[in-house]
Amino acid sequence: MPPSQTRAATADAETTDTTLDVGPGLIPETPADREFRSTRTPLWRALISGPGLVGTILVGVVIVLGLAAPLLTSYGPDQQIDGAYLLPPSAEHWLGTDDLNRDVVTRVLYGIRVDLLIIFIAVPIGAALGTAIGLLTVSHPISDVVAQRVFDVILAFPALVLGIALTAVLSPGAITVAIVIVLAEIPIFGRLTRTSVLRVRELPYVEAARVSGASNTYVLRRHVLPNSVESLGVQFALSLSLAVFVEGALSFLGIGVTPPTPSLGAILAAGNGYLETNPWFSAGPLIVISALVLGFSMISQSISHSRRH
Repeated sequence: MPPSQTRAATADAETTDTTLDVGPGLIPETPADREFRSTRTPLWRALISGPGLVGTILVGVVIVLGLAAPLLTSYGPDQQIDGAYLLPPSAEHWLGTDDLNRDVVTRVLYGIRVDLLIIFIAVPIGAALGTAIGLLTVSHPISDVVAQRVFDVILAFPALVLGIALTAVLSPGAITVAIVIVLAEIPIFGRLTRTSVLRVRELPYVEAARVSGASNTYVLRRHVLPNSVESLGVQFALSLSLAVFVEGALSFLGIGVTPPTPSLGAILAAGNGYLETNPWFSAGPLIVISALVLGFSMISQSISHSRRH
């Protein structure tokens, strides 16, 4: 092959190797881009390595205990046992009994189910609403200003204070606790999403996508949301940890889940008066709450670490 044809073939090969077909709103992908994409740590891998693995195990064990509650105990959560007033731990009652002759382990296992149901419903709702508000208002100056001022008002009240205020208007209960968590999460996810949109839309490749004719919907779906998933994942894990604390604190104060429904915070509050004589009464819910808060925090830390590397 003549030298001129050889150079032309080589140039064509290099061009084919360094670029991809470009569609509307897309920019060429270089080998360096492909290498970065192939070596980037997937989000799920953060859950099975380092602190994330420990956190996943802690949370997973608590979830399994809650789901398997009917299989792990022969008592009901409100069943009163004759002659079982504040019994110490034994083979039959691992954490003893409470002041109403109920098995503490049973109450804790069913309390896990109630707490997890609340936080796994409230946090996703708050995250979805906050993310939607952040995406919809950031492109409209007036609605953005209104949304930010509303967020300021909500964030001015700590979650516990917000819960006390809502309890004065609404009756205490699981629904009230869920509403408190939702309201506390909306401004957090709304501002996080807004920040991601403002950051990403100024990047050169987003500007190139707009110049090539990409719509706002395409830019949000292709560029903004994928670059926000990991930061939203970090915040979601932190929010689950916060939700466990909020539910436990509100129930501990007596304005959360109402008796006789078992709740970790309520069980902890009931055992608070027997710390000197029956400390095991409070040990169960305290251990579970600590495991959930620590587990979600470690998952968040692992996701954040994977983003930086």
